[in-house]
Formats: sequence, structure tokens, C-alpha cells
Amino acid sequence: MTDRVTEYCRKIVAGESDFPVGKLHIAACQRHLDDLDRQHTETFPYYWDPEASERIIEFAESLTIAEGAEPRPVRLYGSQIFDFGCVFGWKKAVNGKRRFRRSYESKARQNGKTFENGIKGPYVAAFSGYKYGKLFCVATKKRQSRLAWEEMAKFINADPDLSEYFRIKDYISRIEALETNCTIEALSKEGGLDDGFRSIFCSIDEIHQHRDNKIYKALYNGTKKVPETLISMITTRGDNLNSFCKEMDDYAKKILRREATAEDFFVDIYCPDEGDDIHAERTWMKANPVLVYDKEAWEQFRQDARTAFDMGGSDLKDFIVKSLNMWVRNTDDQAYDADAWNSCGSDRTIADIAASGRRRCTVGLDLSSGGDLTSLFLEFDATCTEPLYLYSHSFIPKGRLQEHIETDVAPYDLWERSGLLTATGSATSFMTDYDYILSHLRELRDRFELEFSGIGIDPHNASALMQQLEDEFGVPIVTITQSARNLNDATTDTRNLVKSGLVEYDRQNELLTWSILNAAIVRNSFKEIKLDKKPGARTQRIDVADSWIDAHALRLSANAPIEDALNNGLDEYLKLYGGLV
Repeated sequence: MTDRVTEYCRKIVAGESDFPVGKLHIAACQRHLDDLDRQHTETFPYYWDPEASERIIEFAESLTIAEGAEPRPVRLYGSQIFDFGCVFGWKKAVNGKRRFRRSYESKARQNGKTFENGIKGPYVAAFSGYKYGKLFCVATKKRQSRLAWEEMAKFINADPDLSEYFRIKDYISRIEALETNCTIEALSKEGGLDDGFRSIFCSIDEIHQHRDNKIYKALYNGTKKVPETLISMITTRGDNLNSFCKEMDDYAKKILRREATAEDFFVDIYCPDEGDDIHAERTWMKANPVLVYDKEAWEQFRQDARTAFDMGGSDLKDFIVKSLNMWVRNTDDQAYDADAWNSCGSDRTIADIAASGRRRCTVGLDLSSGGDLTSLFLEFDATCTEPLYLYSHSFIPKGRLQEHIETDVAPYDLWERSGLLTATGSATSFMTDYDYILSHLRELRDRFELEFSGIGIDPHNASALMQQLEDEFGVPIVTITQSARNLNDATTDTRNLVKSGLVEYDRQNELLTWSILNAAIVRNSFKEIKLDKKPGARTQRIDVADSWIDAHALRLSANAPIEDALNNGLDEYLKLYGGLV
């Protein structure tokens, strides 16, 4: 019996591929082989159906590519045979339905991502056996959502036999399968894509362009009662490391590395490996499993690569992202290295730290204006063997909660349920009630027997709270002036601590990570630095990161109260007499 998927996987895992392949793609092939060994078991109630796998492959190779000077038949390469056949060949033992309900495929541009979904759509609509099913091609923009839809229409129009099964209504971006009454539509966020869709297939294009997971969740949540579905996400990576796409990509890698279990999720990622030389041609091939077979296109790829390396800057960044399928951070303004920060996460909570006897910490407070986010930060002393431990908690007026969920595109409601955020007051409260901050800080002190060495506070909006803090906690209350001159040392030091892995935090604190990765660096004329929001990112809040800087600035100065008084006195002196000099 023909089984091209398994043959391909064995070849890849044995190191016999036609061109260099990356470790993540090898892991995807190894996953298939490992699953073959455990199929039909109690712990793995699935089985491999090579005939079903071959059906989608044979369907694909019966199609015609109409685009170009002359029509030509579809001929699949090994990676495409794997991506098609593996998704459709695995079945559930209980009912014979397809195992995979979600798929995530990531590869460089011009390697047939949209082309593949353009084949899957008509196959599912007309030949899966499902009646009156809905299929969607979706993206953030209508034009993008039509790309996969147009691929489907081209395949149908190019084949007289296939066209008998469909009616294409281009003016409403709709394809109708005549025998099954299934429909294929192009939808977009800007076009009113909303909850409630019950689909048997969705092509979600270029998810690196999605601001959040709302499109994915709207479509996936609508499939729960559908016995067989496929949410097919296709993308090239991007430069936003604090994005839904990066979260999905990280999760996909965990599946391939066996760090997470998701038996209904097919994953395949084509990219260079860590440490690969991006100037080397063998590195380029790992991200381009289809383009590498086209001699003319590959020669053009070489020329484009030379241009990118010669020009550098944004041209090189574009090449690395789009042509090598690598994540790239904007190193010019990113305050904290994302990979370094993520590696500092642990499973330990503040309760674990206090239980180990570490109870002394500095406190940082960043107060909101106009009812925005207010954040409290504890930085626990390091020991000879353990780094600084970081804890944060934030507050927001309950009346502004929903507003910020929508404007910031952030899950404040989930963070509230997770205990990372307190919504203060009632539904009609629009200013933060600072009594909640005092109460939370008091509760932490009493519950964990903490010893506060001092409280560093942004002086903006702080006058009403400072006396209460001093009366309640009896420790130095130090105003941390929010200028690059005053914050340079603390900002520089926290960045170096993260790079060196000398901080630790609870990795479940998503609000902390969100704020840290939102933070950018700005410089004054003396090249001194402080944190700020990224240009144009008004709603990507950095309040938690700012509260860390306040806590750390206090730690760095043993004579903080004296120095602060001197600095404030000097500032006042310059304001009064500077014009006389």
C-alpha cells in the first residue's frame, strides 16, 4: 500500500533529505513515526489511515495551476505531501473522524502556504462527505482573506471536471459546492467577522498580522459541536515578540519538543536552527522547502540575499523575517531581551519565596492618572545562591475595565480572574481607589511576614498616598523622579540583570511579562536612558515595568532619602535661580 507520508518521514529522520532541513521539521516527522508505534492504544486512541492520506494527495495532484504562461499540473514536493497527508490521514479510533482539528504551519514567503489551503478548501467542501458545511478564508483585511479564496477559485476554474461541482460568486466572495451544499466564504476582521461561526474548515492567513487571538478564538470556539473540522493557520513569522502569533508559535514548538500535549493539533515549522549562520545557503534552505526546488527562483533568492546583507538595516531585517522565517526583535528600542526574560520565569510564587525565609524586599509604586493601570512591585533581596525575586500586582477602576480590554487589546478580565489584577470600586468607579493598594500591601506584609526596606514611588499623583504609606508601614517613602537622569542606572541595571539571568519571577504572571515586553528605551541628550512606550503603541502599557524601576532605583541607593532630598532641592534651586546664571 502506498504511504508517501511515512516514507517521507523516515527519509527526513534518517537524514536523507534532498536539502538541509531544520530540527523543528524533523521533530514533526518524528512525531508521526512515534505515533505510528502507539496507535490503537489506550493512551493514544488514534490510528493511521494511509488511504485517506493518499486521497488528499491524489486530489491535489489532479489539479491544474492556471497562473502563468501555460497551465501545468500540480506536483507536490515532499514537505507538501507530508503537510497534506498527515493532517488528513490520522483518524480517531472511536468514530473514524479526523484526529487533527487544528494545524499551524510556518514557513518563509513564496513556499505555498496559501496554495496549500487553496487545495484543502475545495477538497473538504465537495469530497469530505459533510453536507451544508461552512468554510471560511479569514484574515485581518478583506484583501488578505481573499488570497486563499482566490486560489480555490482558480483551481476550480482551471479544471472543467472540478468546476461541475462548484458555483463561484466572485461578487460576494462565495463558492458553493453543488452536491454537498457547503459554502466557502472570504471574511475579515474589518468586514465584521464575529463570534458564532460553525465551520468545517477555516483558512486563517498570516496570523503574525493579527493583533490578538480574537479571530482564531471566534472560529475555533464555534467548532466544538462539529464532529470534524480543521482550523488551518498559516503564517510567516514576524517582529512582534509580544503577539498572539508568537504565543502560538511558542506553543507549537512545545508540542514538537514534547513539552506540551495536544493530540488534535498538527504542527510543522520550517526555519533555521539556533546558532545557524544566516549567511550560509544551507541555512536558507531550511526555511524554504518548496522554493529551493525552483532553480530560477532560487537564483533570484541568492541575489536578494546578497542585496539584503549589503544594505543591512530594515532590508536585512525584512529578509530575515520573510525569507528565513525567523523572529526578529527591534533591538533599537526593545528594553528587555524577550528570550532572556522568558528564561528567567519559574514555577515559584511569592509564597514559596517567603517560605524559604526570604522576606526582605523593596517596594515600587507606579500610580495612574485618569483611572488607568496602577501597579505595585516587590523586589526581594538576592542571596548567595538565588537571584532577585520579582512580584507584581496591578489595580484598575472597575468602571474602566471593559474599556481597557477593548482599547489595549489585552485580557484584563482574565488577569483579574487569575489574581494578577484587582478591579477597584464599583461598575461606576473610574478612578483608582488607593485604599485597595494599602490593603493589598498590608495583606502581603502580614500574610508572609515581609520586611519592607523602603517604598519607591513615582511622585506624580503621589501626594495623597505618601503620608498614608509612611503612617501605615513606617519605612522610608522615597519619590523617584521620572527622568532619564534619575532612572538611567536602575534601567541599565535591570536590563543587565535580565540578560544575565539574575532575576526570577512567576511565569504565570502574564501581566508582568506583557508590560516588560511592551517597554522600549528612550534617551536624553546625554545618552541616559529610561523606559517608555514604543512609538505609536499608546495602549501597550508599561506600568508594571515602571513600578519595577521604582523599586530597583530605591535598592541601588543606600542613601536614597538623603539623595532624593538633595536632588529635589537642587531642582527647586535651578527652577528659581537658573534664569539668573
